[in-house]
Amino acid sequence: MPRKPVDPHELREAVQAVMPWLTGSSEQAPARAVLATAVRASLRTLEQIAPGHTVEVRVPPFAAIQCIPGPRHTRGTPPNVIETDPKTWLELATGRLTWDEALAAARVSASGTRADISGLLPVVRV
Repeated sequence: MPRKPVDPHELREAVQAVMPWLTGSSEQAPARAVLATAVRASLRTLEQIAPGHTVEVRVPPFAAIQCIPGPRHTRGTPPNVIETDPKTWLELATGRLTWDEALAAARVSASGTRADISGLLPVVRV
């Protein structure tokens, strides 16, 4: 069963709640539930933008999604995996950090020939 689409207003609200942390105007990380909501909503938005099962995007401990059209992966570790921490993901999702910058700084791990989502970012502008 397909997931319920992400409401753009809810996505923007969730991301705005973590913006002080992302911009550095607050050093204190948001509450776990607030951070989880922003990560999950932005990942689900990526999933909606590029539906498919070729690339798995992981942002532990909050969520993992599959996206990008192409061959479906069903068992074991997928051949195309992207993994990063919540702050890096949200910086990518909002355009505060580019894909190339994240790769160069080793803030994101991307393996596989299709594990480049640079053309899909940002997923939300705030």
